[in-house]
Parts: sequence; structure tokens; C-alpha cells
Amino acid sequence: MFIQTEATPNPATLKFLPGRVVLPEGTFEARDADAAARSPLAQRLFAVQGVSGVYFGHDFISVTKAEGDDAWPQVKPAILGAIMEHFQSGAPVMAEGTSTEDDEAEEFYDEADHDTVVTIKDLLETRVRPAVASDGGDITFRGFKEGIVYLEMKGACSGCPSSTATLRNGVQNLFRHFLPDVREVRAV
Repeated sequence: MFIQTEATPNPATLKFLPGRVVLPEGTFEARDADAAARSPLAQRLFAVQGVSGVYFGHDFISVTKAEGDDAWPQVKPAILGAIMEHFQSGAPVMAEGTSTEDDEAEEFYDEADHDTVVTIKDLLETRVRPAVASDGGDITFRGFKEGIVYLEMKGACSGCPSSTATLRNGVQNLFRHFLPDVREVRAV
């Protein structure tokens, strides 16, 4: 098994491409070992010294190392080994009976803003998420209130130094172009 790696804009996160589907649908994020309990692969990755977060997309795994921990040359081989061992074992990525759906808070917006929210979600799905996924992360809609769009950054995008610029210069400008009602975009 050959696993490719790619750098992400977040220096604390690497993207691992195992050459196969990781999750057929949805995404999964674990920011600590307790959250990893839903996934045998995530548990295996958190057993590697220095891992502080994992994110699974359709065909990639983003791994974040703890701040101030070993440099990537020391951590990366152990992560590659854990991924390889997991897939060769035939174990499932997610534990039986668990879903990839996040237990996040419900979306919030006023019903009068329904059409605006539909357009925001469409722009996210067709223009933003594919670009963000190529960097090993994800961005999801959380709410819209008083002209402010609230988005959640996941994977490599969570805690990335350039995520603020991505939101302000990329996503906010895109939304403003198509939706004059949008004044600002904020991360939650």
C-alpha cells in the first residue's frame, strides 16, 4: 500500500491520501482521543505520540500534530504506519452502529432568510467546499443572522493561520457578490 502525503496551508496539519475511499459519505472529525472512540482508525491515530486531531474526508485523512510537539519528520512515519496497518487489517473506519454525522448544534436562521440560506449552502457546496477539501479540510454552514454568515472550519482549516484570510478574502467576497444581504462571514 502506497500512501501519498500533501502539505496543507496549516503547518500543523498534513493530508494523507491512502489511494482508496476513507468515508463513502459524510466526514468525521475528532479533536481529542475521546471523540475518536467512534472510529477504530481515529483511535489508532491518536495512539501516535503528538497527534492532536484527525479529520476524514471521502478519500483523505488530515492529521494535526500537537503544538510544540515533534517535527513532522519524527511523527509522519508513525502516522503512515498506523494508517497502513489499519487498512491492511480490514477493520472498519467507523465503529459498527456509528454514523459520520456530527453531533453539532442545529443550524440557526430566521425563516424569512430561507432563500438566502439556500443560496449560501449552494455556493458552499459547489464553489467553496471542493477547494477547501483539496487542502485537507472542510467548511460547513452553521447559521445566518443579521447579515452575518456563521461557518465552521474543520480538518486542516481548523486553527489554520490562513483560514481568516480564506474567510474574509475568499468566502465573504464570494457571498457578497451573489448575495447583497451578506455583510460578514465569521468562523464559529
